[in-house]
Amino acid sequence: MSIRAPRKGENYELSVDLNSEYREKRKDAIKRTIASMTVGKDVSGLFPDVLKNMQTDDLEQKKLVYLYLMNYAKTQPELVILAVNTFVKDTDDPNPLVRALAIRTMGCLRAEKIIDYLCDPLQKCLRDENPYVRKTAALCVAKLYDLKPELVIDNGFLEQLQEMIADSNPMVVANTVAALTDIHIAATSQPGTSSSDPGVFNITTSILNKLLIALNECSEWGRVAILNALVRYVAQDEKESEHICERVVPQFQHVNGSVVLAAVKVIMIHMRGVRREDLTKQLVRKMAPPLVTLLSSPPEVQWVALRNINLLLQKRPDILQNEMRVFFCKYNDPLYVKVEKLDIMVRLASENNVDALLSELKEYSSEVDVDFVRKGIKAIGQTAIKIEPAAERCVNVLLDLIATRVSYVVQEAVVVMKDIFRKYPSTYEGVIPILCSNLDELDEPEAKASLIWIIGEYANKIDNADELLGIFVDSFTEESYPVQLQTLTAVVKLYLKKSDSSHGIVQKVLDTATKDCDSPDVRDRAYIYWRLLSMDPAAAKAVVLAQRPPISIPRTTVAPALLEELLGEIGTLASVYHKPAETFVGKGRIGADAVRKGGEVDDQFSTQKALQTVVAGQQAENLLDFDDSTGLEGQPSGLAATEVFAKTPAAANLLAGTSSNPLDDLVSIFGGPADNGGASSSSLPAPMAFNLNGSGSAFGAVPISPAPPTPAPFSAVPQSAKPQQQQQQPQDDLLGLF
Repeated sequence: MSIRAPRKGENYELSVDLNSEYREKRKDAIKRTIASMTVGKDVSGLFPDVLKNMQTDDLEQKKLVYLYLMNYAKTQPELVILAVNTFVKDTDDPNPLVRALAIRTMGCLRAEKIIDYLCDPLQKCLRDENPYVRKTAALCVAKLYDLKPELVIDNGFLEQLQEMIADSNPMVVANTVAALTDIHIAATSQPGTSSSDPGVFNITTSILNKLLIALNECSEWGRVAILNALVRYVAQDEKESEHICERVVPQFQHVNGSVVLAAVKVIMIHMRGVRREDLTKQLVRKMAPPLVTLLSSPPEVQWVALRNINLLLQKRPDILQNEMRVFFCKYNDPLYVKVEKLDIMVRLASENNVDALLSELKEYSSEVDVDFVRKGIKAIGQTAIKIEPAAERCVNVLLDLIATRVSYVVQEAVVVMKDIFRKYPSTYEGVIPILCSNLDELDEPEAKASLIWIIGEYANKIDNADELLGIFVDSFTEESYPVQLQTLTAVVKLYLKKSDSSHGIVQKVLDTATKDCDSPDVRDRAYIYWRLLSMDPAAAKAVVLAQRPPISIPRTTVAPALLEELLGEIGTLASVYHKPAETFVGKGRIGADAVRKGGEVDDQFSTQKALQTVVAGQQAENLLDFDDSTGLEGQPSGLAATEVFAKTPAAANLLAGTSSNPLDDLVSIFGGPADNGGASSSSLPAPMAFNLNGSGSAFGAVPISPAPPTPAPFSAVPQSAKPQQQQQQPQDDLLGLF
């Protein structure tokens, strides 16, 4: 029972007015109740009073009462039963609006107690003479299936929906398709669903023809539902694919963007079955105008359209090849729209339009939005990498931007130039002095690292390369880790190219990196370089000065298989995120039982995985020993070894889930004797000492001091084991390279 409101306050006044003898006063009280409910006030205590006003001939009042019932049906399920008789009575009302309102509200209540009373009225409404009632009842079937699927199947509602696809009213057909599609998605999301399941919506050739007939007569919502259904249809032959494309093409002219994108989706899917080259080109040509029209929409719609266009261009780059100018950024475009436009402009760039594109991108460098300016400069670099004949023009534009001496413009231009050098090595070396002269302008790690890379790569052609790198070596410990790593590599490159003049700087940077740097990555790289240089300069050259492959811009940003999947999702969030729907939307409803069962399976899998890890650990040799010799020949490994371990009592307890202390059991398996098929831990060779004393001669003609002995924390060997370790020194090389 609901608790009555106290005899004062707003709710009490509403209760009094709801029970007034005057009809207008009662209606006004209902309006005020709905207003309070809308702003979040709790008016559930007025449920019985509102319910009394349900039986009325005033349609507006009836709608308000139904709205209240839908909102509070879950919190007052026992009182909703009192309204059932009125609902059933309203489904026989002479006014079709009242009949549709009653059946819609009953479907929206989602209360278990009222579902059983819904079937008979729903049967009548599905066969109602008025199409408005029939289309409302069709959607009600989908809502009922979501609550209780077996009730829908037992009462034959699915068969009735299948018959309603042939309805004379196109809106009834559209709502029927929408309902069947929702039921299809719910049915197929359940594991073990077969194609013969009653909930699966199989589109046949006869259904296809009915959908194509109804398509042009529907509202925009109905058209989207039918077009989405057409995407799932598998054409029988090429002629049928052509027929579908020809019937859907007129939808490109629709004013609603969602209909346009749904039509594009159908064409893209069914074009796969079209073999005629002339028809394919014609369809592609017809897609361009509606896509361009979408760009005149509000910014949010523009962004959705741009994300979908980006996807379409990855599949068919020729769709908008002549429409570059429509993607030029406007001064009042939001940043998220500008960024998408930049990406598409680079995709559409070709030798024919590159001059116009570069002119536009150069203009963007004077914008006030720093992020946008950076992305614009980056687009110039991408254009240079994509179109080789235009690379020189792109470099000239970048030099003009560097000449502005605007800090963030110069820094982004340096980063972009590094990529151009990667793509066209030894082509634009004349630019290097200009880049080096802007050294003082750089304060961002990425820009510094880019210039250091350029200096190291062309150290033999820069006269004062050692001085330039010396600036970064002097402030080595103050720089960020990426700059430290790049400085280290560049100095080693400089030494390998100019060993006579750079001995001091390489000794200094290696000494600083190994002693004063707190980054393990930088320290490890310094040790590796030191060992390479002291042991084998030729190997150092092969590693550090290795030829790198030129970079390129990938034609697609998603995998080909994923691209095909996303083309079938155009117009949905999946095509906006460029991710499959299952990555951000849960499939089907998962109850507590299912979660618990899934957890049990995961636990068993985790136990098996733990056993395999133990096996691998017991059979592993020294992790730092890269020798090819096998340690335990004839011993089982992988799953076979797991089976051997499973026979031990501790492992059996783990797998059966009866272990009182799983951690102790796991440890006992790991530390057990070798008679269980695994090697005893005592039989493993001692770990190798991390010794970096270089025994090789100095590289080049200049002597270099050997690498310093590693501090104590690096050594994993007890003192007693060290004499034996010294005997193994020749074959236990640190990296296993020599």
